Amino acid sequence: MTIVCTGSIAFDYLMSFPGYFRDHIVPEHLDSISLSFLVDTMVRQRGGVAPNIAYTMALLGGHPIIFATAGSDFGEYRAWLNEHGVNTDYIRTIEETFTASFFANTDLANNQICSFFNGAMAYARDLSMHEFKHDLPKLVVISPNDPIAMNRFVSECQELTIPYLYDPGQQVVRSSGEELCRGVEGAQFLFVNEYEWELLQKHTCIPGDEILKTVKVVVRTLGKKGAMIHAEGQQIHIPIFPPERIEDPTGVGDAFRGGFLRGFELGFGWQTCGQMGSLAAVYCLEQRGTQSHHYSRAEFVTRYRKVFDDQGELDALLHNS
Repeated sequence: MTIVCTGSIAFDYLMSFPGYFRDHIVPEHLDSISLSFLVDTMVRQRGGVAPNIAYTMALLGGHPIIFATAGSDFGEYRAWLNEHGVNTDYIRTIEETFTASFFANTDLANNQICSFFNGAMAYARDLSMHEFKHDLPKLVVISPNDPIAMNRFVSECQELTIPYLYDPGQQVVRSSGEELCRGVEGAQFLFVNEYEWELLQKHTCIPGDEILKTVKVVVRTLGKKGAMIHAEGQQIHIPIFPPERIEDPTGVGDAFRGGFLRGFELGFGWQTCGQMGSLAAVYCLEQRGTQSHHYSRAEFVTRYRKVFDDQGELDALLHNS
């Protein structure tokens, strides 16, 4: 069994605002804010955290399984994922509703204002990890999803002793402190961005140094500052891979996770895993859409070695599928 990715499946509606959000915010009137932004462009892309992560893993030769729910409009998306090496056998289609939708408006500073319609994602709470009890996954990724589903997957992974990566993301604000504590305390991996790291400590009342002692591997993504990996007593800074251009930041964190996880799957060291995540993230940043990037494994390794020294470790990526 391989890595199982849970989380949202969605269509992304990506918009571009030709200005800066900050120019239209009046701090002393935040309690009555009312804004509408006229955008120049809008595109619909395939998205959702689970397929975004799985897509990057598949590009790098992995065979991830998506365990999630989608709507009646998912047929073409399913076929596309299968074509690109992602296992969709465990995706349940909910015929009476549409696939979840993510609406992101990005300004000239790459700041975003977003909304999310849950749609079929609300039915993820009906899925159970017991479907895998006779062939346990190497790792389950518990990423932003229906909050009840996330809590259920945490409990069931602990019950079945399945290692899991806890990635609460934007659902930090929809989960109770008790649920977040349970997710953190049983996790093998914890992935958060800089702001979520602070929120997690606030809502769980667990200080950061205690979280670092509890979870084997904590990865904090830091935007332009790269990422920090805390693992086995080490603190490893991963710099951002130099981009050739910047198109859209949507999905960059998911691509980072996909690159990191493929490195973990192959048994690479934490620094190499993080650097794979950094390069995978930049490939996404350079395209518009969370699954618009594409590359061969040979192209990935060649570009990686222009900046990072893997001491030959990535040779295994070229020959392992």
